[in-house]
Amino acid sequence: MIEIKGIEKSFDDNHVLKNVSFTFEKGKTNLIIGESGSGKTTLLKILVGLHKKDQGTILFNGEDINKMSNKEIRRFRQEIGMLFQGAALYDYLTVEENIMFPLNMFTNKTHREKLQRVNSCLKRVNLEGKNDLMPSELSGGMKKRVAIARAIVMEPKYLFCDEPNSGLDPKTAILIDNLIQEITVEYNITTIVNTHDMNSVIQIGDNIAFIHRGEMWWKGNKENLFRSNNKELSNFVFASKLFKRLKQSS
Repeated sequence: MIEIKGIEKSFDDNHVLKNVSFTFEKGKTNLIIGESGSGKTTLLKILVGLHKKDQGTILFNGEDINKMSNKEIRRFRQEIGMLFQGAALYDYLTVEENIMFPLNMFTNKTHREKLQRVNSCLKRVNLEGKNDLMPSELSGGMKKRVAIARAIVMEPKYLFCDEPNSGLDPKTAILIDNLIQEITVEYNITTIVNTHDMNSVIQIGDNIAFIHRGEMWWKGNKENLFRSNNKELSNFVFASKLFKRLKQSS
C-alpha cells in the first residue's frame, strides 16, 4: 500500500499539484487518470523518485522514504518494478539479457539462479522459450510483455506502469491490461497505472484517482464511475459518443 498526504508540487510559477491525497491499495490495480497537463504524470514521477515533492508525505507500507538511510533507500529501490511507456528494452541485448539486467545489477545470485528466475517470468507472460530473440524481432505486444517480465523479475512490492497500452491495437491492449491485473492479484503487488486509455479504466479500474487541474477531483472504482455525477469526470471519461452511450445504458 502507498499513502500520499497533502502532496504539493510547483515548477516556478506553475502550481502543478495541490494538496493531493490518496491511498493506492495493495493487490489492486490503482489507476491515475486525467487530461494532459492535469498533473498525473508529475505525481507518478514523484512516487518513483524522479521528482521531489515540495510538501506532503509519502508512505510505502507505512515507511516514509524521506526518513530512510541510504542503505534503506537502496533496499527500497529494489522493491520497485517499472513498466515504461515505450517498453524501454535495450536494443543490443536479447530478451533473456534484458530481463536479467536488474538481477545482474542488484543481486549476487548465480547465473543458474538468475536464469531460472528469468525463465519463470517469461513463462508467466506467455513468452516461454523466447530467450534468444532480439527486441527488433518482437511485436509491440511482445515487447510490452518482456518489459513486464523485467519489471517483476526482482519480485517487487510496487509496480508502476506508465501508459502500458500506448501504441497497441485494442486486442493486444486488453491482453496487457489483463496480464497486469493478474500479476497484481497473484503476487499481491501495489500496482499504479498512469493511463489515458478509457478501456483500461473500465476493464481494470479497481481503484481510480482522477486528477483535474492539479487537484484530487474524484476517487472511486470502475463500478461507481458510471454512477458519478461529477461533471469534469464525465466530460473526460465519456468524451466519445461510444462511451456516452455506454454510460446511458448502464
